[in-house]
Amino acid sequence: MIPFLSLKDITANYRNEIAEAVTRVVDSGWYLLGEEAKAFEWEYATYIGTKHCIGCGNGLDALTLILGAYKELGVMHDGDEIVVPANTYIATILAITENNLIPVLIEPRFETLEIDDRLIEKHITNRTKAIMIVHLYGRCAYTDTIGNLCRKYNLKLIEDNAQAHGCRFGTKHTGSLGDAAGHSFYPGKNLGALGDAGAVTTDDDELAACIRALANYGSSQKYVFDYCGRNSRLDEIQAAVLNVKLQHLDADNHKRQQIATLYYENILNPSVKLPIRLPNENNVYHLFPILCTKRDDLQRYLTNNGVQTLIHYPIPPHKQDCYSKRLGNLSLPITEQLAKQELSLPISPVISENEVMTVINIINLFK
Repeated sequence: MIPFLSLKDITANYRNEIAEAVTRVVDSGWYLLGEEAKAFEWEYATYIGTKHCIGCGNGLDALTLILGAYKELGVMHDGDEIVVPANTYIATILAITENNLIPVLIEPRFETLEIDDRLIEKHITNRTKAIMIVHLYGRCAYTDTIGNLCRKYNLKLIEDNAQAHGCRFGTKHTGSLGDAAGHSFYPGKNLGALGDAGAVTTDDDELAACIRALANYGSSQKYVFDYCGRNSRLDEIQAAVLNVKLQHLDADNHKRQQIATLYYENILNPSVKLPIRLPNENNVYHLFPILCTKRDDLQRYLTNNGVQTLIHYPIPPHKQDCYSKRLGNLSLPITEQLAKQELSLPISPVISENEVMTVINIINLFK
């Protein structure tokens, strides 16, 4: 079986460096809010190109903390609206509703899979406070149109960068394009920890201080609590592991881009559609999605021929039981069509060219 993703093999690539880093933490006797987290925050902020990086427990917490901080600072209030793509993972929506804000779901472009910037302006109201873009699949979702809309209507631009570590728009990394960005370091991400971990990046000093306090029970000084916060901290072991893997991120992304080139140039089956190919700097290929009207048949066929695939995502947020009534029984045909047709192929820094060509040959024989 060609696995969709072998985390064991990815970790094995850097086993000695990771073991040394973890041992260093264990021997230090300091496991939270220490030098490893400080070092990673500095390294990652430098890499992304922002003044601040605040480590936290996971990617959902990162987005939730951003919105919560904007509420604490009086920028947003209960009932305000956040424009967001409809075809994202549910965590993006959860961060909005957890803060008693209202998600305004915008359809994606079928050919790019990213939010359709042509549809945003007509959904902006006097309650709209931010556009939250999602760099889904590792593809850059930012456009100049989105930036111009934020300036025109004085909206915050928030990035969900959970799937796009290392992706660029022009000379800038995603995660530095807006006012704040949430990052996930779930093990399967391009930059993955050995457990849950996340971070916020921003250039806003006041926002950064508020987020750091909120993530530490609401405290910026021991036993003094400015906010009703939460416990969401990046532990020292995960920070040490991430510091190791950050040094290899660009090389790993380059391998993903090489694999994607093989897929783009060699998948010839007319029943399989590929999203528009972006320049490599705009796509770090966290996932490689294809579209097929006979998606379920294709997935079974690939499984039977020794290729593991996944679907991202079979049920969109507005069709989930937790949101179907809350969001007003929305009809979003493009999002729903993508949910029925999307299939993600194996892609990672450890899959071989021979394995990729095997996947391609099997797909090309599908009828």
